[in-house]
Amino acid sequence: MAGLPDWDRCAVLGVVNVTPDSFSDGGDWFDTELAVKHGLDLVAQGADMVDVGGESTRPGAARVDEAEELRRVVPVVRELAAAGVVVSVDTMRASVAEQAVEAGARLVNDVSGGAADPAMVPVVASYHVPFVVMHWRGQSIDMNNRAVYADVVGEVVDELGRSMERAVSGGIDPDRIVLDPGLGFAKDAGHDLALVARLARLRALGRPLLVAASRKRFLGRVLAGGEGAAPPPARERDAATAAVSAIVAREGAWAVRVHEVRASADAVRVARAVEGAAAAAAGAHVAGTAGGSDASETTANTTGTV
Repeated sequence: MAGLPDWDRCAVLGVVNVTPDSFSDGGDWFDTELAVKHGLDLVAQGADMVDVGGESTRPGAARVDEAEELRRVVPVVRELAAAGVVVSVDTMRASVAEQAVEAGARLVNDVSGGAADPAMVPVVASYHVPFVVMHWRGQSIDMNNRAVYADVVGEVVDELGRSMERAVSGGIDPDRIVLDPGLGFAKDAGHDLALVARLARLRALGRPLLVAASRKRFLGRVLAGGEGAAPPPARERDAATAAVSAIVAREGAWAVRVHEVRASADAVRVARAVEGAAAAAAGAHVAGTAGGSDASETTANTTGTV
């Protein structure tokens, strides 16, 4: 596959977690048949791509072994790809990425940005597939201890830039790289909100952005509405997720990664329609200004002649 999938708006990646312990839907799609059905349902609801993962990256999660991750992921990728679904694989292991691509995955989404497995970048480079490089400071088991920043936006931009350079130095075509600010990974609610608010700083790195805000803790903190108040459960954060999808779509995000697809699919389409209306209005204004200038000049010339 050459380059990145091309959509005329912010794309929607639907999440299929083939895990028993993911933070919002662990165990729901642990069976291969159920996972495939869920992926097809997400496409029917408007997903442009389905992101299949077999290892939870929630805060505090321990890693699964390689054989188990392969058992969870590869059959689901193979069946979805055979059904014509555009599939990405969410993994930090080069062996899983390789077998998933062989099974039909068209993009590798590595939350470690290639840092967790030194073989990842060479494998992705050899298959010439797009690669998502996320901002990452370490494994999930202790990532909350790493959420220390003097300037979260500036530091994430710098660290992501270095991760991108390592991927390019390892042979990955820069035109196949997507960047992800890593909301919720070694970040607290304030950090996540700052990154969403300053997405333009991340876009200055010159690569498409994937934003994965779906059901995350920072949305729970926002919705709780006060210090010490209990946040709503993860599954009650889908409307807030769609709000973020609309915001980042208007800010030029390449894609959003979400658990509940329909609302975000609607949100990015509305954002695109608003963007189109704004462009049309700006064009009309420019045309009107030009027409007004010509009319004024004509009037002046006529007056001068008389």
